[in-house]
Amino acid sequence: MGPVGKQSPSSLPVPAGGSCLILFFCLRLGASCPQSCQCPEHAGAVAVHCSSRGLQEIPKDIPANAVLLKLDANQLSHIPNGAFQHLHQLKELDLSQNIIETIGPAAFSGLAGGLRLLDLSRNRIRRIPKDALGKLSAKVRLSHNPLHCECALQEALWELKLDPESVDEIACHTAAQEEFVGKPLIQALDSGVSFCGTHHKTTDVAMLVTMFGWFAMVITYVVYYVRQNQEDARRHLEYLKSLPSAPVSKDPTGPVP
Repeated sequence: MGPVGKQSPSSLPVPAGGSCLILFFCLRLGASCPQSCQCPEHAGAVAVHCSSRGLQEIPKDIPANAVLLKLDANQLSHIPNGAFQHLHQLKELDLSQNIIETIGPAAFSGLAGGLRLLDLSRNRIRRIPKDALGKLSAKVRLSHNPLHCECALQEALWELKLDPESVDEIACHTAAQEEFVGKPLIQALDSGVSFCGTHHKTTDVAMLVTMFGWFAMVITYVVYYVRQNQEDARRHLEYLKSLPSAPVSKDPTGPVP
């Protein structure tokens, strides 16, 4: 006979609501994955697969411990501010093969430190949002977008870490200088071409024209002032010459003959 007062673990009483709590906890875990997506978990890290789901906006219930988020091949047209701000553990974000045209200036806030790869290839992006991407340390893929090559784009690219595997596929769909339309952007920049040159040259010419105009005005005023003074001096001299000369009076105290 066993010791009195001791019970085996299997014989311990289970609270009536225990199974309900466990079931509720499991349901909560399951609800953390967006509808129609798959969220496999490994060692506490979650990969969220939402590819080709016809999504028109970014899901709101993405797990906070997601390290991979695939939203490629959907119908996303805009990335709003703060769309991923709760995903501090995210390492890779795939937004390729959408119809993205605009990106909010704070769209990737909260991802600056940990994100390693951002794929924005095969979208409809014409201009790079400098404020949105400038603070990221991740490699960025921008190939196959209808980019407009101009000074603003060149300045934005200076602050980005472009993915070397796809950088040669970034081309100018339109350009401030027509000769670069359809050509690889990096090839043009590597050859020493500056899209900011035309802008700066135009600004310099305008400044020079303005300065020349002011200089001409100053010179004209000085010449007019000098000539006007000369004319006034000449008239004053002629006036003095026209005055009758005063008669010379004899000295009454002079010698008497």
